[in-house]
Amino acid sequence: MTCSKKPKSVDILFDVTKDSFEDISSNRKPVVLRGLDIGECKEKWTPEYLSEEGGSKEVKIHVSKTPQMDFINKNFMYRSLLFSELVKRASTQKQEDFFIDETEKYYLRALGDDPRKDIADVRVQFPSLAKDIRFPDFYPEERFFSSVFRIASPGLQLWTHYDVMDNFLIQVQGKKRVVLFSPQSVDYLYMHGDKSEVLDIDNIDEDKYPLFNKADRYEVYLEPGDVLFIPALWFHNVISLEFGVAVNVFWKHLDDKFYDNKDTYGNKDLLPAYRANQIIDRAIKTLDELPEEYKDFYARCAIDRIKKKALTSSTT
Repeated sequence: MTCSKKPKSVDILFDVTKDSFEDISSNRKPVVLRGLDIGECKEKWTPEYLSEEGGSKEVKIHVSKTPQMDFINKNFMYRSLLFSELVKRASTQKQEDFFIDETEKYYLRALGDDPRKDIADVRVQFPSLAKDIRFPDFYPEERFFSSVFRIASPGLQLWTHYDVMDNFLIQVQGKKRVVLFSPQSVDYLYMHGDKSEVLDIDNIDEDKYPLFNKADRYEVYLEPGDVLFIPALWFHNVISLEFGVAVNVFWKHLDDKFYDNKDTYGNKDLLPAYRANQIIDRAIKTLDELPEEYKDFYARCAIDRIKKKALTSSTT
């Protein structure tokens, strides 16, 4: 069944300054910042220019036979290509050379040189391209975490997920459709870690996912040059309507003590949340010792206590 709930629109704002962005950020809702100076990349970053400047750098990519990528069940493979070859393939609908078939899709989420130790930063991994892009200077430089260079084939759809840091999605080339869900909708999104199990968000299998259409849904179409502010914990699903080139800039909007300093990807849950989940896992294991009737009863009691204590304190 198609999604029956009409999505809400995302505000599009012009002439945003550093001072006015403070109010936007504190509102904790996504917003499109249009008309910002993102540098010469909007004009320069054609496939030909990207191939020439990115050159022979080898990159690790996702290759998928289907447009809807599933990170839970891994319906894609990891392969390596020269950056120039990736750009050539991703900007073409049908391939002469391919891994799976001629209509396969490509996705680059650039990594640090050593992903175990280095964060992704377009200024480090792609310095010749980074000179063309300007990040919004709306957050303190010391709060910067990463800048992730992304390339996607036309039609590619990324899984619905959330991030634990605020970020700007700077759309450089191609149009994108972005569907967002509020953090309060987590109960309806059928989560597996930080990802939703629901791949086709426009044609919901209501027998399998009967609650999904209750989610608080937003939708926006990004043009080249747009900057989408995505607050932490907001779920987002991204569809590249055309050959897409973008850069995400993540920053730590909370105190350093909340983040795992060994997390080079920036996608691990905040440390207190991680510890709470460990406690919950131990509690579940302990409840497994009970007969089924008692296990069900005390699990329901625990859920009720969490709702009354944690959720009440967070809204007061």
